[in-house]
Amino acid sequence: MRGGSTGILLVHGFTGSPAELLLLGEFLNRAGFTVLGVRLAGHATNEMNLQLTTRADWFRSVLDGYALLRGVCDKIFVIGHSMGALLSLKLSTLKKVDRLVTISPPIFLDESQHAELLPPREKCDGLFVKKSHRKLPNVPSAVNQTYRQMPLLSVHELVALIEEVKKILPQVKVPLLILHGTEDHTAKISSAEFVLNSVASSVKKFLAVEGGGHLIPLTEFREQVFEEALEFCSRD
Repeated sequence: MRGGSTGILLVHGFTGSPAELLLLGEFLNRAGFTVLGVRLAGHATNEMNLQLTTRADWFRSVLDGYALLRGVCDKIFVIGHSMGALLSLKLSTLKKVDRLVTISPPIFLDESQHAELLPPREKCDGLFVKKSHRKLPNVPSAVNQTYRQMPLLSVHELVALIEEVKKILPQVKVPLLILHGTEDHTAKISSAEFVLNSVASSVKKFLAVEGGGHLIPLTEFREQVFEEALEFCSRD
């Protein structure tokens, strides 16, 4: 979505799609920003495609989006949700990012995700677990067209990405806003606190969205999320 000379790169989460950040993108575009939502490799297609991709493939998708924006914008801000937040943090250590907003970064998974039951990687080829059907109201239709199952090989890639990002957080120096719901049952809110305390950014802010779950850009909390993101991206 073309706008002004400042671009915002939107990075969606694990097994998600660019549609999950479309409403946020439209909001920011109306405020004058040029906005690009990337589609991570293997996502928004089918589960078999996802199983064939790695965290390196996902990050290359982010690099592609960054390169496209860099070609038309003077400044680049990045907003990532969930796994997209991890990829965005990594991007900021390798490319010039002027501001960064992370939403629900999954440094620590909630116990309800039962990560301890994940079989060893060598036993996961061709194995999938069911995902519950999503029925969110007042969102783009593609948001609810989620994968019905999740490849366990891809879960291993996510876990490996989490460990990788933990190690490089001290290299993050970009101005940073962290948004996280207090009722997030996918990524513990301690994830946000860990990021806040680990990065080297001189400008950093953590806002707990009271009552919000993991999908705060899509639920009744999205107005608060959008306004906070806009205020942070509009600072001199």
